[in-house]
Amino acid sequence: MKLDRKQLLLYAVTDRTWTGRQSLYEQVELALRGGATCVQLREKELAPEAFLAEAKGMLLLCRHYGVPLIINDNPQIARLAGADGVHVGQGDLSVREVRRIAGEHMIVGVSAHHVAEARAAWRDGADYLGAGAMFSTSTKTGTTHLDLKTLKDICRCVPIPVVAIGGIQADNILSLAGSGIAGAAVVSAVFGAEDIEAACRRLTALARQVTEPDRKEAVP
Repeated sequence: MKLDRKQLLLYAVTDRTWTGRQSLYEQVELALRGGATCVQLREKELAPEAFLAEAKGMLLLCRHYGVPLIINDNPQIARLAGADGVHVGQGDLSVREVRRIAGEHMIVGVSAHHVAEARAAWRDGADYLGAGAMFSTSTKTGTTHLDLKTLKDICRCVPIPVVAIGGIQADNILSLAGSGIAGAAVVSAVFGAEDIEAACRRLTALARQVTEPDRKEAVP
């Protein structure tokens, strides 16, 4: 699947920490109804069989909304489920190894924390980068914090789109304006929200202001 830069505008990364009243599937559908343009399925604890079954169900849901499904860290699950892509960190498999397992047509995203990592990922064939963490976040420990200058440098040093990630909320996303990012990856701002659909509508409008500076749009 060819990646369209616009599909990275509001990149929702799942976290079942906030499930209970709603299932993860229900939460993802609310995010999609609210305007999420990409979904990353992130599961660190599920057994492979359960992860695969969940990925297949999420793929059907994402197909219904015309949104790509990215699998975190696991190219085998991505291939078996027929997902659109895989996202890997610096300590995970290389882009070449991911493509060997999942196939040449798989979208591959890579986390980058500085220019050297960004350039290396691009040279290896990454389709997009995730840069962060931009702000303090409780969803991932041991993260490296990026300042705005480093984010700008990453965006400028590669021709592929860059998504900012890490602690991004409605009250801080506008500070990323002018960085050159294609969009924002969000976790708790979506899945920890009381009203997921409304949160996504607001975040989508704000993300457009960040990525399209001349666009005038009312924020819900």
